[in-house]
Amino acid sequence: MNDLDQLVQAAQADFLQAGAPADLENAKARYLGKAGRVTELLKALGALPPEEKKARGAEINAAKQHVEAALNARRQALADAELASQLKAESLDVTLPGRKRGEGGLHPVSRTMERIEAIFGSMGFDVADGPEIETDWYSFTALNNPENHPARSMQDTFYVDMKDAEGRWLNLRPHTSPMQVRHARAHAAKYASQADMPEIRVIAPGRTYRVDSDATHSPMFHQCEGLWIGENVSFKDLKAVFNDFFRNFFETDDLQLRFRPSFFPFTEPSAEVDIAFSSGPLKGRWLEVAGSGQVHPNVVRNFGLDPERYIGFAFGMGPDRLTMLRYGVNDLRLYFECDLRFLSQFK
Repeated sequence: MNDLDQLVQAAQADFLQAGAPADLENAKARYLGKAGRVTELLKALGALPPEEKKARGAEINAAKQHVEAALNARRQALADAELASQLKAESLDVTLPGRKRGEGGLHPVSRTMERIEAIFGSMGFDVADGPEIETDWYSFTALNNPENHPARSMQDTFYVDMKDAEGRWLNLRPHTSPMQVRHARAHAAKYASQADMPEIRVIAPGRTYRVDSDATHSPMFHQCEGLWIGENVSFKDLKAVFNDFFRNFFETDDLQLRFRPSFFPFTEPSAEVDIAFSSGPLKGRWLEVAGSGQVHPNVVRNFGLDPERYIGFAFGMGPDRLTMLRYGVNDLRLYFECDLRFLSQFK
């Protein structure tokens, strides 16, 4: 066995002893590096006579190829071992049952909205839905809130820096009352004569926006407006509707209703609606839950109806606040934090 065979065997043995890629690179340097044993042999060729240089060079190159082949084989073996180890660590038992996704549930406010729609639906009310970006006319002017009227400051909203095709400013609606106007106008337009037109009973639930934020207010919140217009609709009907609604919503007859005089530009007379429970944690406390009133004649005209013939009432309530009362939630902001610990209670 000559010196080159011994060198190749030594390299193969060193490579096999390398247990990690870093160890293998160190072994490589001892043979193929700048000062490696194979490299030194190649450098020594210059000192040989020309007739010996060619034969010796061929032998050294052949030995170098064997060393490189052993190196590459060991690299592949280490890579395969690493992959096998990784696959073993990440192995899956395909016979195990699959992981089920957690069951979701309706958001508490969505539950309340569905409950409101179901109760009013049982009383013959339709449900109207419309745009959340409204014109200034539908949001205020049509509701007896003329431009620059001080009552508008009670409903500060977010304005959009653009106008509609008729040059009216756009805003994020501060209430769903615009849908009362839209629905009534569309309803009246279906009939050639108002004498043939049936009563209008409609609620308009949806998202609304105002510049307001604290434990009981949010810049985005929900509202449900209602409207009942006919030839003989009175405050007596309003009281009957609210009595029926709140007793069904809270599933109890153990509550009282109170109507307090108030002011809204779109109703006259107007009243705040309070409720009080006779038992439970809210016993004896009057809580404001809605605003209401007889629809103002100017608003009836903007409905496209004759105020001398048609009369009725409108109301508005906050589903967010009703949800707080029904489920005992003390901070409105919990609805919008997406905390599953809170939301999972309502599944």
